[in-house]
Amino acid sequence: MNSRAMMELDEELNAQFDDLVKYCMVSGAINQELYAEYDVKRGLRDSNGKGVLTGLTEIADVVAYKFDEGAKIPCDGKLYYQGYDVQELIKSYADRRFAFEEITYLLLFGDLPNQQQLKSFIDILTSLQELSGNFIRDVIMKAPSANIMNGLQRCVLTLYSYDEKPDDISVPNVLRQSLQLIGKIPLISVYSYHAYRHIHCGENLVIRTPDKNMSTAENILQMLRPDGKFTELEAKVLDIALVLHAEHGGGNNSTFTNHVVTSSGTDTYSAVAASIASLKGPRHGGANLKVQQMFKDIKEHVTDLKNEDELRSYLRKILNKETFDKAGLIYGMGHAVYTESDPREVVLKEYAEKLAIEKGLHEEFEFYDRVERLAKEVIADHRRLFKPLCANVDFYSGFVYSMLGIPEELFTPIFAISRISGWSAHRLEELVNKGKIIRPAYKFVGVHKKFYDIDERYW
Repeated sequence: MNSRAMMELDEELNAQFDDLVKYCMVSGAINQELYAEYDVKRGLRDSNGKGVLTGLTEIADVVAYKFDEGAKIPCDGKLYYQGYDVQELIKSYADRRFAFEEITYLLLFGDLPNQQQLKSFIDILTSLQELSGNFIRDVIMKAPSANIMNGLQRCVLTLYSYDEKPDDISVPNVLRQSLQLIGKIPLISVYSYHAYRHIHCGENLVIRTPDKNMSTAENILQMLRPDGKFTELEAKVLDIALVLHAEHGGGNNSTFTNHVVTSSGTDTYSAVAASIASLKGPRHGGANLKVQQMFKDIKEHVTDLKNEDELRSYLRKILNKETFDKAGLIYGMGHAVYTESDPREVVLKEYAEKLAIEKGLHEEFEFYDRVERLAKEVIADHRRLFKPLCANVDFYSGFVYSMLGIPEELFTPIFAISRISGWSAHRLEELVNKGKIIRPAYKFVGVHKKFYDIDERYW
C-alpha cells in the first residue's frame, strides 16, 4: 500500500491494516527445519548450493570444475555459447564490429555465421528495430517509470497489441517476434530513459533514430548521448559487455522464468515480460547497482583508499552488518557456480582497464582491483572458507557503464538488451522440443483443520 493510500485510511482502519500485516507474517512463516526433514531443494538447489537439474540445453555451458580420476577439482571458470569458448570468441572480435549481433546469431541458430549470413541477419534486425511515432508517443512517453525496467516491461507487453499474430507460438512466428524484440528493446530502453528525464526532471527531449549502419552498441551510445559521439574503444567495450551478458545457461533466474512461462503455451511478449520482471530484482540483474552503491559508500567512509589496512577494516564492518546496507554482503564477490574465476569478469576487467586508461581513470581502476583482492581475503577469513572465491561480472560492469556515461537507471536495462538474445534462444528451444508444462511440487506442511459452522465461528 502506498503512502497516499495509507493517509486516506483513518486511524481505526490503519490499526486494522497493521493487524492484517501481523496475520500475514504469522500465517506465512514456515518452520525452517522442515526443509531438511523433507529434503526440499529450496531454491531448486541441493545442500551444497548446486542447482537441481530441471532440463537439458545446448545453448550454453557454465563450467567451474574439472574431473581428475573421479575427483571434482575447482578450475578457472569457462563459459561456452553453443559449444564455443566465449573468451576465445571475444579474442577474435578484437578488430571487428557487430560482435553482439554475431553472438545473437550463434545463440539462436547453433553456429557462427559466415560473412554473408551475418550481413543478412543484421539487415533483418535493422529492418525490424524501428518503433512507430504512435508507439513512442502513446506508450513510451505516457507515464514513464522512474525504474526503466518497469517501463520496458510495460512496453513489451503493449507490443502484443501491435502484432497481427500475437498468440501464434509456431517457431517461425516466435522467431519473427524474437528478432523484433532484439531489435526494439535497445530503442525502448533509451527512449524510456529520455522520456522520464524530460517529463520528471525537465531535461530537453532528444529522440534519435537508430543508424542502420551502426551496431547495437554504437546505436545505444549515439541515441543516449546529446552529441551522439563516441570513441571506437567505447563502442568496443560496450559491444563486449553485451556479448558477456547475452547468455548464461538455462538455470539463471530470468532464463528459467522464460522456460517456465513458455512451457505454459503463452505468447512471446508475456514470456519476455516475465523474464524482465525477474531480471529487475537486485539479486539478479540489479546486482551491479548494489556494487556501485557499495563503492560510493566505501569512498565516503575510508579516508585513504590506498591504505589496505583501513580498507580491510571497513570491508570487515560491511561483512559484520555494521555499515552500508547492513546485509553483510560485499557485492560483486562470489558466484553460485564459478569458484576460481568468472570468465566474464576476467574479460570485462581487462576491457575496464583499457577504458580507464583512455578516460584518465586508472587510479579508480586500481581502487576496484585493490578492493577485489582484499575482499577475497576478508571474506575467506570471515566465513572460514577453504575453497576459492572469485569476483563476478557485476563487480566491474557498473564501473564500465559509468565510464561510458551510461546512467545508473539504464544499468539493468542494458543487461536486458543483451540477455534478450539468450531468452529468445531458450524460448525457441523449449518450443522446438515440445516439453511438458514445468510444474515443480511444493510439500504441504500445514494442518488440516475441521470446518466450523460459520455462524458459530465468526458471529
